[in-house]
Amino acid sequence: MIDLRSDTVTTPGDAMRHCMAQAEVGDDVYGEDPTVNRLETLCADMLGKKAALYCSSGTQSNLLALLSHCRRGDEYIVGQKAHTYRYEAGGAAVLGSIQPQPLDLEPDGTLDLEKVAQYIKPDDFHFAPTALLCLENTQGGKVLPMEYIEDARTFATARKLKFHLDGARIFNAAVKLNCPVTDITNHFDSVSVCLSKGLGAPVGSVLCASPELIQKARRWRKMLGGGMRQAGVLAAAGIYALENNIERLAMDHENATRLKEGLSDIQELDISPDSGQTNMVFVSTRGKGTGLSLFMKEKGILVSDEDDLRLVTHLDIGPEDIEKVIDVFKSFFSRSV
Repeated sequence: MIDLRSDTVTTPGDAMRHCMAQAEVGDDVYGEDPTVNRLETLCADMLGKKAALYCSSGTQSNLLALLSHCRRGDEYIVGQKAHTYRYEAGGAAVLGSIQPQPLDLEPDGTLDLEKVAQYIKPDDFHFAPTALLCLENTQGGKVLPMEYIEDARTFATARKLKFHLDGARIFNAAVKLNCPVTDITNHFDSVSVCLSKGLGAPVGSVLCASPELIQKARRWRKMLGGGMRQAGVLAAAGIYALENNIERLAMDHENATRLKEGLSDIQELDISPDSGQTNMVFVSTRGKGTGLSLFMKEKGILVSDEDDLRLVTHLDIGPEDIEKVIDVFKSFFSRSV
């Protein structure tokens, strides 16, 4: 199947599986798994931080960051469509008693800093103290401009806010900008990076930050049941991903651009103009997609919806797959006429 639903659907190749099978392991709760330790050191170094913590998922690593930056009753400011607010089951509020202040995102995926300033709470016992500003990069496949990130860092520092990045696809952003990933991550107090999306590992995210924050996060991870034992088998896949699967993200971006171009020829479809910056193409069928997902599945293609589709390229999809997807879309709408 050509699976366009997400870049989380990738499966480990033979080389990655070999690394997993050969991994040296120990008990990570005791800090004795050498492969986990190596992954954490590698990721911290790559992102320009002094410490890191291997987590079971991006949801967990983001939650650990929020719990470590904020106290009970604090507030964090975040985008309405940001993953940390919309897609992580309300964990910060439910488990941390941290109040979210969501704001509408701008078309380029940024938060308007003037609007953010209006929602920072005054030092008054009527309000939850604003403690943290969260961004996401990439946001809906869009890369945050570097000038904006620099301005946001200055903004957060001036207002004594901690600054967290949900960098699930941060390497997609760095590849798109053709810059070292540290050019982005150095502006943040903490960064979560996902290994199981475009990088192709089967499990895991890594939270990178200062040693002090990671020490807090490790305690929270234990409390949440996230302490793992011989996790080096999984960490080995993450090491392989970081060492082998970053530069090739450019191929996913090229495939997304080709997909956008091919689908743009179909009159029944509206393609988001911001699509194809990285590995995502957003498509609307304008209510004309009834039966589309079943038709695609019968042709060996999986999509997430029939009306508003997010089509995601990844390492299990090649140029020939993109051409087939375009042809099948054309076939469906030709049949519908």
